[in-house]
Amino acid sequence: MPSTTRTDAAPTSGTPRSTAVSPPAAPPASGPASDPECSIAATLEAVGDRWTLLILRDLFRGVRRFEALHRDLGIARNLLTDRLQRLADLGIVHRVPYQDRPVRHEYRLTTKGADLSPALVALMHWGDRWYAEDGPPTLLVHDACGTPLDQSVSCPRCDQSVSPLHIRSRPGPGRTTEEASP
Repeated sequence: MPSTTRTDAAPTSGTPRSTAVSPPAAPPASGPASDPECSIAATLEAVGDRWTLLILRDLFRGVRRFEALHRDLGIARNLLTDRLQRLADLGIVHRVPYQDRPVRHEYRLTTKGADLSPALVALMHWGDRWYAEDGPPTLLVHDACGTPLDQSVSCPRCDQSVSPLHIRSRPGPGRTTEEASP
């Protein structure tokens, strides 16, 4: 990830800027074309490319304006325009005007977009473990007390942490079956 200096993003002192979440946008007429029986495939179809994930990272950090995103990421303008439009079309971000002449917008996460936070945190923690030889380049901390955050999966019934070795999958209500097929 590129090293950058910004004036509009969260300070590097460990105190993150609050991330405003806009009301949910109307859902698009159709979601990503993918395997309807695999939520991971559908999610990757929507947000799985490198630039989209880095744009989302910046939006969570409070970088919301096109020029600031362009400057921070070093992404070509046409790619940034394309990815932001796709995120808006999918209801993951909402365009909010901040200037009238010329009209300029900032991009805010919708509730659907904010729900991607745990996935990005999981990717970050995985990268910290396997690729950050000198330790994590960024720590995520609780804004109220400054304690670095963990990420774990827990059982809502038992209220216990569940390791990957103890996670199983089973068909959910959205799975189609052979018998239900025409």
